[in-house]
Amino acid sequence: MEIKVVENAKAIESDILVVSMFEDEKTSVELANTYALEQDNFKGKFSETYLLPTYGKEVFKKVLVLGLGKRAEFNQDKMREAVAKAIKKAMQMEAKKVAFSLDGIDFDYSEQFAMGAFIADYTFDKYKSEKKDNKVQEVYVQANADLVNKAEKIAAAMTFARNLANEPAQFATPTELAAIACDLGLETQVYNREDCEKMGMGAFLAVARGSSQEPKFIHMRYQVDNPKKRIAIIGKGITFDSGGLDIKPPSSMLTMKDDMSAAACILGVMSIIKEFHPQVEVHGLIAACENMPGCSAYKPGDILTAKNGKTIEVDNTDAEGRLTLADALCYACELGVDEVIDLATLTGACMVALGTQASGIMGNDETLVKNLIDTAKRSGERFWELPLWEEYFDSLKSDIADMKNTGSRWGGASTAGVFLQKFVKDVKWAHIDIAGTAFLEKPQKEFIKGATGAGVRTLLNYILEQ
Repeated sequence: MEIKVVENAKAIESDILVVSMFEDEKTSVELANTYALEQDNFKGKFSETYLLPTYGKEVFKKVLVLGLGKRAEFNQDKMREAVAKAIKKAMQMEAKKVAFSLDGIDFDYSEQFAMGAFIADYTFDKYKSEKKDNKVQEVYVQANADLVNKAEKIAAAMTFARNLANEPAQFATPTELAAIACDLGLETQVYNREDCEKMGMGAFLAVARGSSQEPKFIHMRYQVDNPKKRIAIIGKGITFDSGGLDIKPPSSMLTMKDDMSAAACILGVMSIIKEFHPQVEVHGLIAACENMPGCSAYKPGDILTAKNGKTIEVDNTDAEGRLTLADALCYACELGVDEVIDLATLTGACMVALGTQASGIMGNDETLVKNLIDTAKRSGERFWELPLWEEYFDSLKSDIADMKNTGSRWGGASTAGVFLQKFVKDVKWAHIDIAGTAFLEKPQKEFIKGATGAGVRTLLNYILEQ
């Protein structure tokens, strides 16, 4: 889909002209006012639509009236969602050219308009033998061309991440993720099992032991002269999670191809970063492996030694993500960066707390956490801060090691965060738990079922704002 910025969308020859209408107000098209308001009592409630033909009397074949709801409640998030609704409606009608005439909106909607259109345009039909040809090809709108261009790049990174997270585990293996990383045109180092053993990554390698797939530790670098800041971003890269010997029930295992959604996010960010030319040094890190119950699998009761020398008693092999992140955090802290941000589909507890509406965030620096929350809000995502109190570590105490990898079922997201903090040294750090937002079991707002590309928008905008 291509978005074209024009001065007057009503003058464009199109299949559909979309006009906006606030609740109980009028549109800018008299024909729509006559039929929608007077004859069918259309109110313009949020996301409602009303379609009518023009019978060849206009350059556009049909008019789609898009309800924006109450004017006082309308914002950027609703803008994005409403545009997505209109694009999906156009796809149902197999319209190829759609023009938008959006009147009465008192803020610059350019970026979120484009984000809504591109998110709605997404499908994952790679493995369908028959593919629908119902994509909108051209969208016309009066908007800020620079912001539309920015949104297009961010949306491309989201699509990159969503495609990867939607791929079956038979394709998105650790080796494949490493190959993809190497093709991004960045300075990239991929460490194999032997390399990781030399670096002392005992926690990461323990998780990988039960699988025939080789683990890969991936380090991508975007570098500039005299950077304003140095940031490391880490994505949990469990390409399939069976639970290990503490095996998951079948229903819980069905979507565990998505346990590398954070790694997909990092790859999405790094895939587009060169096009933005930020004056920030960015290190993208992924500890990629499978968590499987093979004959060499790590076992409950095993004692693991992480890269920083801390020992971990394995309480549950299905709490594997924090083990891989532990070594990745140690590695990141040795890079001389100013900030470390990790993302992970880490805990069911975070999903219990926040559902699919928000990601949890915590960290050791309030300014960093607040800035990420604010950036997420501007980007169209929601982060909610969870506590990182030392008392949560009480349930992780071990009689025979420095800590266990799981503790009480209460406050599980924060307990996992406190565990990770033990592997962070002398650097500002934030942890983002995307367990509830990375992969949807059913359509939600502008998103279809499946991967969402959680975190891509926020990380890119955060980097660009430095």
